Amino acid sequence: RARPPTQAIRTRGCWGDKHSLNVIRSIKTGVNRIIQAGALGILCGGASALFLGLLDWATRYRIKHLCIVYALPLAGMALGAIYQRWGSTAISGGNTLILATIRKGGAKIPLRMAPMVMVGTVVTHLFGGSAGREGTAVQMGGSLADALSDRLNLSTELRRHLLVAGVAGGFGSVFGCPLAGAVFGLEVTFQRKQGTYRTFLLALIASAVGHAVTRGLGIEHTVYPRLAHLTLTPWVGIKWLVFASAVATTAYCFITSAHFLKKQFGTYLPHLSLRMGAGGVVLIVLWKLFGSDYLGLGVPTLLRAFSDPTLSRYAFAVKFLFTAVTLGSGFLGGEVTPLFFIGACLGNQAAQWLHLPLAMVAGVGMASVFAAAAKTPWALSVMAVELFGISVFPHVLMVAVISSALTGHRRIYTAQAPDLI
Repeated sequence: RARPPTQAIRTRGCWGDKHSLNVIRSIKTGVNRIIQAGALGILCGGASALFLGLLDWATRYRIKHLCIVYALPLAGMALGAIYQRWGSTAISGGNTLILATIRKGGAKIPLRMAPMVMVGTVVTHLFGGSAGREGTAVQMGGSLADALSDRLNLSTELRRHLLVAGVAGGFGSVFGCPLAGAVFGLEVTFQRKQGTYRTFLLALIASAVGHAVTRGLGIEHTVYPRLAHLTLTPWVGIKWLVFASAVATTAYCFITSAHFLKKQFGTYLPHLSLRMGAGGVVLIVLWKLFGSDYLGLGVPTLLRAFSDPTLSRYAFAVKFLFTAVTLGSGFLGGEVTPLFFIGACLGNQAAQWLHLPLAMVAGVGMASVFAAAAKTPWALSVMAVELFGISVFPHVLMVAVISSALTGHRRIYTAQAPDLI
C-alpha cells in the first residue's frame, strides 16, 4: 500500500538531516586536520629557520677561524659524553627512530630530540665535520609532530599521518623545496595502506607552510643555475644509462662504507665519547691531506661543479671519505648535502667523458646519487625541477629510477619501508 505523503516527506527529511550531519562532521574533521598540519608547518619552519641561521653562523665562523678544526676531537668527546648521559635514545635512533615509529608505532618520540640534534649538528659544522642538514630537519620535524599529536591526543593512524607531515615539513623547509618535501615525506615512509592521498595533503600543507615561514623569517636558500634544454634522444638515453650505473655504484659504496664504519667504530670504541673523539682525529688528518674544501657542507665547491671543468677529478671521492668518517663515528647531521656534493662532482667528471652539457650532468648527478641511496627517485626528481627548472625532469627521472633499481635493497635509512620501484 502506498505510504502517506506526510510520512514519505518526514522519512526523506530525516535521511537528509542525517546525511547533512555526516557531511558537516567530515568537513569539520578535514578542517581540523588542515589546521593541525598548518600548525606543524609553522613549528617546522621556525625550527628550520633557527637551525639554518645557526648553521650559517657556524660556517662563516669556521672559515674565518680555520684553526678551530683542531678542536674537533675535543668537541666530539664533549658531545659524546652529553649524549651518552642524556640523549642516547634520541640521538642513537635518529632518522631510523622516526621511520620505524611511522611504520610500526611505538613509544613517543622524545621532544628533546629536536634541540639536541640541532645543537649537535651546528657543533659538528662549527668544528669542521662533513655532514648535511636533512637528517636534523627530519628529526626535528618528527619530534615536533609527535609532541603535537600527543598534545592533541590523536589516534594511532592520525599520529602516523602527522609524523609523515613532520618529515615533509622539516625536509621542505630546510631545502626550500615544498613540493619535493611532501613527496619525500610520502616516499621515504611509503606503506601500502589506505589514506595515502590524505597523508600527502597534510604533508604538502606542512611542507608549504614550513617553507613560507622559513622564508618569512629571512632565510635565503642556495640558488642553483637554471639548466638549458637537452633533447632526450636514444643516444643521450644510452649515455644516461652509463651514468646511472656510475651513480648506483657510488651510492652503493657510500651506503656500504657508512654502515661498515659505523659498525667498526661501535665495535672497537663502544663509548660514544671516545668514538667521536677518534673520528675527529681522523678528520683532522684528512683535512691536512686534502684541504678545507671538504669540511662542513662544502656548498662553494658544490656550485663550482656546475661550471668549472678543472674541478679535481677526485673531489667526489674525497668528500665521500670525509662524510663516511664523520657520520660513521657518531657526529650529527644528514647525508643529503654531502651526497649532493658527491653527485654533482661525479657529474662534473662524467660530463667530460660522456660529452654532455656540464651543468646538466652535474644537476642530474646531484639529485640522483641521493635518490639512489635513499630510494626516493620521485622526490629528488621533483626537487631537481624546483632547483634547476623543468628541462631537467626527464633526464633526472630516468637516471634516478634506474640507479635506485641498480642499487638493490641497500639504503641509508635502515628502517625505511619497501621500495616503490
